[in-house]
Amino acid sequence: AQGHGAKGDNIYEFQIEFLEPVEPKPVCRVTQRQLNITVQKKESNWWERLTKQEKRPLFLAPDFDRWLDESDAEMELKEKEEEKINKMKIESRVPKDPFKHLKRGYLVMYNLVQFLGFSWIFVNMTVRLFILGKSFYDTFHTISDMMYFCQTLALMEIVNSLIGLVRSPLIPAVVQIFGRNFVLFVVLGSLEEMQSKPVVFFIFYFWSIIELFRYPYYMLSCVGIEWKPLTWLRYTTWIPLYPLGGLAEAVCIIQSIPIFSETGKFSLGLPNPLNVTIQFSFFLQLYLIALFLGVFVNFRHLYKQRKQHLGPKKRKMK
Repeated sequence: AQGHGAKGDNIYEFQIEFLEPVEPKPVCRVTQRQLNITVQKKESNWWERLTKQEKRPLFLAPDFDRWLDESDAEMELKEKEEEKINKMKIESRVPKDPFKHLKRGYLVMYNLVQFLGFSWIFVNMTVRLFILGKSFYDTFHTISDMMYFCQTLALMEIVNSLIGLVRSPLIPAVVQIFGRNFVLFVVLGSLEEMQSKPVVFFIFYFWSIIELFRYPYYMLSCVGIEWKPLTWLRYTTWIPLYPLGGLAEAVCIIQSIPIFSETGKFSLGLPNPLNVTIQFSFFLQLYLIALFLGVFVNFRHLYKQRKQHLGPKKRKMK
């Protein structure tokens, strides 16, 4: 190593021939005050001394804060062995799931298919608008088939939560999936007048951006991989996108109310003697309230998850 001290720049080096074999790659850590090099024994047994030569080199000084005699070392090894045995006992008590790999494979494939579907939607919409210069008005006619497929497949998330395949809470999943499918199938799918509205573009675009980070995150989690930038994006992008998506859905509902009132579509006529017709637009007005409550429920759930995954880690007290 090269260091600068009272006598100027100097090259420092030393050699130690250990008593027994050690791991070839030591762990080095540089601080402002010192260089720490950790050398691991190949076998965890007691050494009579550190080096092959009986006399300790003059430049070596023991760190008595970390000093262990033979009895201390034996106790430490014994504790580690007991901890290992206890861990094996606990694992043996947990019943092994014969379908574990099958379930994991299904979840990986599900999240992969959804990611590819929403990626296609996002890329297609981006290219059509910003590169080809297409208008907002034909979004539904070009994207709806893939959106129908992805949102129908998303119903499996409710099933997965119900049968305990995933640990996600049921209510936020139900609120989001049924809310989206109501807008997609009932409002947009049944009214041709709504399909050419610019608001469709914003609804589909916000939905797809959210899922571009959610599904890859879940897919990697299934195989025990955590990529920190993706985790940050998963639990941060929803902060602007969820309110914007909820606002776009609300605008869509508001624009559809006069059309449903005029056409009388899905209105419920009560039989005589009441002879009263309950307009579907009345249900849409109630749905607007439920929509903002649903956004609040999901916002609260995701905020808790963000604190759990991105908040400061609690240190264990020794």
